[in-house]
Amino acid sequence: MLKLLVDENFDNTIVRGLFRRNPTLDMVPVQDVGLSGKDDPTILEWAAQEGRVLLTHDVATITRYAYDRVRQGQPMPGVIEISTEL
Repeated sequence: MLKLLVDENFDNTIVRGLFRRNPTLDMVPVQDVGLSGKDDPTILEWAAQEGRVLLTHDVATITRYAYDRVRQGQPMPGVIEISTEL
């Protein structure tokens, strides 16, 4: 099953909608795992260690850090970027 990490400023309306569609989703917010206020590389590192895909609205910086991890041969389960315009 897909394991998700929900970024700090992600729209909770979307999270609630996902849970309504699939109540068994394995999603944890960064706040619940002690990552509130941490930088992007730290969040991606934790997500990789836990095998979680990051769910984020951060289309400005997360992509660069995710590609850096891939280029360096580090684990990178994935990032799902969702525009705030949706």
